[in-house]
Amino acid sequence: MIPFEQTWPYEVIGKDVYVSECPFCRAENVLLPMKKDELIHIREGRKKLLVFPCCHGSVTLIDTDNDYLLAASKLRR
Repeated sequence: MIPFEQTWPYEVIGKDVYVSECPFCRAENVLLPMKKDELIHIREGRKKLLVFPCCHGSVTLIDTDNDYLLAASKLRR
């Protein structure tokens, strides 16, 4: 079972990936420094270091689905 504390919802608009809120600083509507194509690579098993542009908080992504990013560490309190 996937631990819910390690997931964060995202949205794809065009080829861009957004989160409605940063898990670190709570900034709203954050454009992530990754493209839609990278989600497929993560789903296939590649890890990705994601650095949020708003506060430079970082997390390692280990999986994705159509709605959530799965991190190697907790994103929810």
